[in-house]
Parts: sequence; structure tokens; C-alpha cells
Amino acid sequence: MNTQTLYFLLQKCGSLEKLKRIHGKAVTLGLLCSKGQHLACKLLDTYTKLGSPVNAQKVFNHIQNPDIVSWTCLISLYLHTSEPYKAFSIFSHLFHSGLRPDSFCVVGALSACGRTKDLSNGKIVHGMVFRFELGSDPIVGNALIDMYSRSGAIQVACSVFKIMETKDVSSWTSLLNGFIKCNYIESARHVFDEMPIRNSVSWTAMITGYVQGDVPIAGLELFQEMRAEGKDWPTVITIVSVLSACADVGAFDLGSSVHGYVNKTNLDLDVTVNNALMDMYAKSGALVLAQKIFHEMLKRDVFSWTTMISGLALHGRGRHALEVFSDMSKSGVKPNEVTILSVLSACSHAGLVVEGQSLFQKMVQCHGIKPKIQHYGCMVDLLGRAGLLREAKGLIEHMPIKADSVVWRSLLSACLVHRNLAMAEIAGKMIIELEPDDDGVYILLWNIYCSANRWEDALKTRKEMRDRRVKKKPGCSWVELNSIVHEFLAVDSVHYIHAEVHCVLEAITEHMKDLYK
Repeated sequence: MNTQTLYFLLQKCGSLEKLKRIHGKAVTLGLLCSKGQHLACKLLDTYTKLGSPVNAQKVFNHIQNPDIVSWTCLISLYLHTSEPYKAFSIFSHLFHSGLRPDSFCVVGALSACGRTKDLSNGKIVHGMVFRFELGSDPIVGNALIDMYSRSGAIQVACSVFKIMETKDVSSWTSLLNGFIKCNYIESARHVFDEMPIRNSVSWTAMITGYVQGDVPIAGLELFQEMRAEGKDWPTVITIVSVLSACADVGAFDLGSSVHGYVNKTNLDLDVTVNNALMDMYAKSGALVLAQKIFHEMLKRDVFSWTTMISGLALHGRGRHALEVFSDMSKSGVKPNEVTILSVLSACSHAGLVVEGQSLFQKMVQCHGIKPKIQHYGCMVDLLGRAGLLREAKGLIEHMPIKADSVVWRSLLSACLVHRNLAMAEIAGKMIIELEPDDDGVYILLWNIYCSANRWEDALKTRKEMRDRRVKKKPGCSWVELNSIVHEFLAVDSVHYIHAEVHCVLEAITEHMKDLYK
């Protein structure tokens, strides 16, 4: 048995047990000496892929005088295990060992700096790029753009892009991603439109940017454009982003057509895609379809269970949500913070106060999860909906963390429902103190004072709103017609069928007047 045979076995290796036997054979045959570093790197890489970084590090430790490839493999290991600080530390050891950095290890170092937003060390590595004349390699330029973008220095990223001698599609996509990371969506779209060549990654980056930037309509329109062009196939990430946008605006027809595409391309075997489909159907009112996907899934992760519980909570099916949570525990899948939040939300919507309080008290003891402000907010909502306003206010006052505007807004809503105007006033003033630009609270307080005939306080609220130059945000609604989502804003005359809509509304108004004559 020689090195080539072991290489072949490593490529086919799919279990840790087999890998350890191959490793032992390599040691026995003396194939991991200084001349066998490529085999050692392959072993290291395979251990990493099979989720055993400790054994991977042991392989490296036994390499005598590791070369640049071995060091780079170790850097990649710690990037793969989401330990960027360790990855950069390895790069430092590499440099101080006297080896000359190459493009690949520099890319690893820049990736580590980008993930930790370490601009200072990132600039030092950039200096090495100049010193060792590595800037001509596009992958180095792309890594620099990514590092500067992640660190918030988008202008420097643009400068790097401009001076790059060779720009490939990855270079353009790196800059596009950079603008998206810095929330400059319009600039990102400008880069996208200027791209000489696009691929599925660049399309996905722009669509995802729109969805995450709260511009779902633009993301859906771009997806339709991608499909119409037909050159690049949507990836799993594309599909998940589009389904997320459909869920945000209730685009049921478009979401259903995406589901059809998923079935045709066998993406229905992907857990992440199924989770996104469940979320889309649940938020679009088709809970039965969400449940159907859930029950047909061959494999479920924690997000699958959480999405199903969240969907049931949204539809007020609290008891059913608790049953699913119980099944989740029996299946051996450990809940996360969002799962607990979804169950508490289900209890809140269904008025299951005792069950919600019991789960909240057992969070740390049974699930090892420390309550965060979102969990406290959910409990305030649960108590408030049940009319237990004093208990809700008491929980806020005894929270180990300072209540944010979301928590106080939950109490305010409950106070308005149960007509406790005194406590509503307290909650409203706290929200204004925390978020003085929130137009909705001023309107609510004004309504509270008017209903209590406290006209002087109502005028003061209006004046305070005017003095702080707080303007009421226009209402927004979406209507889906023939798989096209139309967005309408209050006092908006821009939409291309604005005149036709007004004609129909006027006709309806006249018809209603005739009915009530």
C-alpha cells in the first residue's frame, strides 16, 4: 500500500472509524514524514469535514517542519469550525516561522479578519500583500474587498476593486456583497446592473440583499427577472430568500409556483427549503399545507420543529403547538431560544397562562436556556392578553434586564384592550422615552387622552410630536394578482394603475351611498 492508494481511500472515506484506520496505516507505513505532507493535509482536511477538529490538529502536530500548504490547511480548519481568532493566530505563527506567505494562506488570514471585523490586522495583511507582490491574484483582491466590507470600510473596498488588474465575476459579487453588508442597497443594485457577467451567486446575493433589507417586492421582481432570463439556475439560498419574501408580503401564488419548481428540481429533499416552504404557507394562511410538508419531511432539524410551532402559534393553535413541542422533546431534538419563544407565543395567542408560566420557569432547569428580553416580552404579552396587567407590570419591574420599547408596547396594547388608561399612559411615556421617533405611540396616547376627555394632555401630545418633527409613517399594503405583488402606500399616486384604482373606489363609494339612502 502506497501514498496514492491511501489518497484514493481518503477520497472515498465517509466515516470517522474508517478514517482512523487509514490514519493508522499511514503512520505504520511511515508515509507522514516530512515528504508526505500532502497526505497529512488530506488527512487533516478529511478529519475537519467529518467533524473531528481535535484529531485534525493532532495530525498537524505530528508533521515535522510543516510547509506552507500544511499551515494553510490548519488555517482552513479553524475557519471551517468558526474559530477565526485561532485561524489568525495560526497565520501569525506561520509568518514568524520564516515561511513566505502565499495567496491561499493570505486569503485565509483576510477571511479571519473579516469575520472578527479586525480592521487593524486586516490592514497589516494588506501590507503583506504589497510586500510579497500577491495583489495580482484575483482571489486575494476578492478577499480584501470582503474583509474591508465586513469591517465597515466600504470605500476602501471600492478602492481595492478599482485598482484590481483582473476582475472576474467573483470580484464583482464581492463588491456587491460588500455594499449589501453595509446596508447600501441602492449602491449594490448599481454594481449588479454594471456587472459584465452574472452567475447564480450574484443574482442570489442581490435578491437576498433586498429581502434582508426589508425590500421584499424588489427581491421578488428580481427573481422573476432571473427566471425570465433563464441563464442561471436558482440555488437553495435563492429559493429560501424568495420564499422568505413571499412570506413577508403574503405572495401565496408566487410561493406556490416556487414550490412547484422545488419539486421539479428535487430541492424538496433539502431541509432548509422545506422549512422555508412551511414558513411561507403558514404566514400566507395555508396552515394545512405547512403541516403537510412537515409530516412528509424525512429529516427534521430544530428549525423544522420551531417553524411548525411558530406557524401553529400564528393561527392561535396553542394546544396543538404544545403537542408538537412535546413530540419534539420525545424525538431527541433539543429546543433553542427561538423554539421556546415560539411556544410562549403560542401560549399567549391561545390564552394558556398556566402552561406558559410553567415553561418560562423551566427554561433554565429543563432546557438550559437563559431567558432573554424577547422571552420576557412574550410573558408580558401572555399576562397582558389574559388581563393580568398588574402581574405584567410587576414582571417588567423585576426583570434582570432593562425593558425595551417592545416590552412596554406589549403592556400598552394590553392596557388599551382592557381599558386601563392610567397604566397605558405610563407604558406610552416609557416608549416615547426609549423611542422618541415612534409616531404610533403619540397617536395612541392622543387617542387615550381624547377618550378620557383630557383635551389639554391630548394637545400637549400633538405639540410634542410636532416639536420633535415626528411624522406619521404612511400605511402600506400588498396585493398579489397573477403572481405579481403590487405595493400600495397611503397618499401615493405613483402606482401605474393609480387612476383605475381610484375609479373603482369611487364607484364602490357611490354604490354604498345608494344602498344606505
